[in-house]
Amino acid sequence: MTQSIHQTNASARRSALRATAFVLAMLVPTVASSQQNPTTGYAPVNGLKMYYEVHGGGEPVVLIHGAFMTITSNWAGWIGELSKTHKVIAIEMQGHGRTADISRDITEENLADDVAALLDYLGIPRADLIGYSMGGAVAMQCAIRHPDKVRKVVVISSVFRRDGMVKEGSDAISKITADAFKGTPIETEYKRLSPTPDQFATFVKRMLATDSNERDIDAEKLKATTAPMFFIHGDADGIRLEHVAEMFRLKGGGTHGDLGPRTASRLAILPNTTHVTLMQRVSIIVPMVNDFLDAKP
Repeated sequence: MTQSIHQTNASARRSALRATAFVLAMLVPTVASSQQNPTTGYAPVNGLKMYYEVHGGGEPVVLIHGAFMTITSNWAGWIGELSKTHKVIAIEMQGHGRTADISRDITEENLADDVAALLDYLGIPRADLIGYSMGGAVAMQCAIRHPDKVRKVVVISSVFRRDGMVKEGSDAISKITADAFKGTPIETEYKRLSPTPDQFATFVKRMLATDSNERDIDAEKLKATTAPMFFIHGDADGIRLEHVAEMFRLKGGGTHGDLGPRTASRLAILPNTTHVTLMQRVSIIVPMVNDFLDAKP
């Protein structure tokens, strides 16, 4: 009887992990970018050869993907819309997509420094940043570490402290294995694009180590950033609402806008929306993002 219970529990855990991996994999797109021939290249930054694409024209905005993601798997539909009015620079960070891993810790600070170095390489003195999930934390770190290079930041479903996630979410991520991704589009995309297609299991271990060892962003440093920030969340995206409110308050939110000046930062919480389905709300989110980026001081 006890053995049967243990087997049932183990099976349930495996099913939960597979479900988590499946949910992540659902981000992989079915819609291609509207620009078929972007400018592409590999930038030599901090020991990396970072893959990037440039779409459209106008004021520069950098797209920073989430963990395990690539340009195509994270930004389907977004690039086509944003590039109508902006120069969109989409990147693939260390170990992701076409950017090979190197012998260096994958930390949000290091990744933020890579973004700043890429802007230098491209001759862009200042840009807006849009980051999803892990990419949102990288964008916040970039605003802290390289304030002169960052004009505005859009943070989508991200946290500045590890306790910002609901417990079931952080527990599920800590237990993910490469086997949980077996046969999913995330594994397929890695093997298709990576310079080291046989190293997927190592890549997953590296990312989990990053998650478990990542340091929190200091609240006072976030508060001191000069770039206005737009926090975008779903009401069921796995981020505690108290944490979302704390981030917004650190950037001046939570005041009565009819009775005094309002912060240049913004907050949006979409109803009936999860961490994954946020990225499918392109028609709702992109106009709000454009309005934020175009707003005058």
